[in-house]
Amino acid sequence: MPRATLAQWLCFALILLVSGCGSSQPAETPPPPPVQLSLAPGSAVVFSTQTVQLTATDSEGASDVAWSVGGMAGGSVDANGLFTAPAVTANTPITVTASSQSDPTKTATSTITVLAPGTVAPTANPQVAQYTLTPPTGSTVFIQFGLDTSYLLKTWTLPTPDTGALSFYVAGMLASTEYHMRAVLQLSDGSTINDLDHTFTTQAVPAEILPDVTVTTTPGTTPQPGIEILNLIGATTASPLMAVDLAGNLLWAYPPQDGLRVQGAHLLPNGHFLLCLYPTILREVDLANNTIRQETSAQMDASFAAAGLPYHTQNFNHDVIALPNGHWIHMVQVKQPCSAIPNCSGLPDIIGDVIVDLAPNTDGTFSLVWYWSTFDHLDINRALQGYPDWTHANALVYSQDDGNLLFSIRHQGWIIKIDYANGAGAGDIIWKLGYQGDFTLVNGRDPDDWFFAQHGPAIDSPNSTGKFTLSVMDNGNLRVFPDTVTCDTHGNPPCNFSRVVQLEVDESAKTATIVNDYRPGEYSYWGGNAEQLANGNLEGNFTAGATPPAFSDIFEVTPDSAHTVVWRLTTHAGNSYRAFRQPSLYPDVQW
Repeated sequence: MPRATLAQWLCFALILLVSGCGSSQPAETPPPPPVQLSLAPGSAVVFSTQTVQLTATDSEGASDVAWSVGGMAGGSVDANGLFTAPAVTANTPITVTASSQSDPTKTATSTITVLAPGTVAPTANPQVAQYTLTPPTGSTVFIQFGLDTSYLLKTWTLPTPDTGALSFYVAGMLASTEYHMRAVLQLSDGSTINDLDHTFTTQAVPAEILPDVTVTTTPGTTPQPGIEILNLIGATTASPLMAVDLAGNLLWAYPPQDGLRVQGAHLLPNGHFLLCLYPTILREVDLANNTIRQETSAQMDASFAAAGLPYHTQNFNHDVIALPNGHWIHMVQVKQPCSAIPNCSGLPDIIGDVIVDLAPNTDGTFSLVWYWSTFDHLDINRALQGYPDWTHANALVYSQDDGNLLFSIRHQGWIIKIDYANGAGAGDIIWKLGYQGDFTLVNGRDPDDWFFAQHGPAIDSPNSTGKFTLSVMDNGNLRVFPDTVTCDTHGNPPCNFSRVVQLEVDESAKTATIVNDYRPGEYSYWGGNAEQLANGNLEGNFTAGATPPAFSDIFEVTPDSAHTVVWRLTTHAGNSYRAFRQPSLYPDVQW
C-alpha cells in the first residue's frame, strides 16, 4: 500500500475537523423570555357613566393586550384601555382585566368602584335642596352649586360616615331659579372626583317673606364679602330670620309660626341656627327649617321648680348662645314682688333677668346646671329706666379666654362681666362697664360719652381678656349729660342720638378708651347691634323707625375718622332687631 502523501494527510485532518469526528451536536436555540404584564391604576373610583384611563404595560407590545370587564354590572373598555362606567343605582365594584394574547396565563386586574350619582330633592324650605349620596369610606365631600356649571358657591365639607349615605342641605339660592350642583369628593389617597351635574329649581317664596330692602355700595369701595343676616321684627306677620346677599336678594329664610318672633340668632358649629323665639321657645333648626331640639318656657319653669327656685318665666328674651361644650346659655325675664327682694320697699313687682345654663341630655331635653340672678347681684334701687322693667337684659357674650360671661343690661346702662368660669364660677360680678361703673372713660367725656340703653355688644379682638376691643350699639335712651350741659341747645349735643362706639377695655388698668365713634345722625331708640368686620370696617345696625312706617339702616363704614359709608342696607316697613355679616350659611366657608 503506497504511503500517503503529506497533502493527503492534511486533507484527512481537515475532513475530521469539519465533521467533528462525529462527536459534536448543533447549538440549542434559547427559549423566549416570559411575558411581562402590568396594569395601572390597580384601583379607581368613578361615578356612573364616567371614564377612567387604564394603562397596560405588556412586554410584547400594546397589540398583545386583550381587555375584558367582569361581572354583571356592565361597563366597557376600548382597545386603548379607556374604561366607561355603566349607569348604576348603587355603588358597584367592577373588575377590569388585561390579558396577554401570546400567553393567556398572564393577566393583570384593576378594581373600579362605580359610584351611584347623588340625588337632589326639595325640602320644606323653598330655597333649600337636599343632596344625598353614598361616598366611599375615608373620603370627604362638599357640594358646589351655582347658576351655571362654573359652580361659584359651595357648602361646607363633611366626612363620609362609616356606613350609609351622606346628606347635605344646599342653601343660599335665589327663589324660583334653576341651579346646577355637583358633589366633590376628596378620596383617602388625596385624589378628587366630581359627581355628575344635577339641576335643581328652587320654589317661589311667599310674598310676606320677601324682604323689602334697598342696598347701595359706594363706587370705588368693596364691602366685606359674605351675606347679611337680618333678624326682622314687625316687617310682616311672619317676622322672619333671613339671609340676603350684598345686593339685598333673599337667599334663605326661617319664618316662625304661632306669633313667635326671632330675637337672637347664632350659626352653630354643626351648621344649624340657634334661635330665641320670643316669648316662649329656644330652638335649634337646620337649614331646611326642621326643628332639631328645643326648650320651652314650661320646661324651664319645671326646672326652676325642681331646683327649688322661686322663678316663673315671663319671657325668653333677646338672646341665647351655645358654648363650646354644647350647653345653651340664655336669659329669662322673671317677676318678683318687692317684698321678696332685699332692700326693696314701696316698689311694684319687679321684672328682672336670670341667666340659666342648660346642659343637653341624650333624649333631646335639657337640665339646669347653673344660674345667675340680677336680684341676687344688683342694687334694686338703681334703675336708670325706671320700674317695673328694672334690668331688661338683651345680650350674652362668651369670653373664650377665661370662660366667663359678658352680660348686656340695657336698663342699667351696663355691660358686666360675670364669674361663670365654664360653669364652675361663683357668679360674682367681676366688673361693670358703663356709666357709674368700674372703669375710667378715656378719649371721651363722662358721663354722656358712655353708652346708654345699649344693645348687641361684640368682642372684636382675637383675645377676650386683659386688653381687648368691644363694639356696642349705643342707643342713647335717657343719656346723662354733665350738669353744665343742656342738650338740644345751641352748641350742645342732641338729647337723642345713637352711635356705634368701639372701646379698648383694659381690665387691669380699669380704663375704657374710645377708639371709634360712628354717628350717622339717626336715633335708634331700641334694638340694633355693632361689630368690626374681618376687613376692619365697622358695621352698625340702627333700628331707626320710632313710629310706623318702621325702618332700619345698616351701615358698613371705614374705621378711620371719615367713616366713609362702604355699604348700606335700609329696610322698609320693618325693624331689624339684629343684623350681622356672615361669611356664608356654612361654618368656615367664605362666599
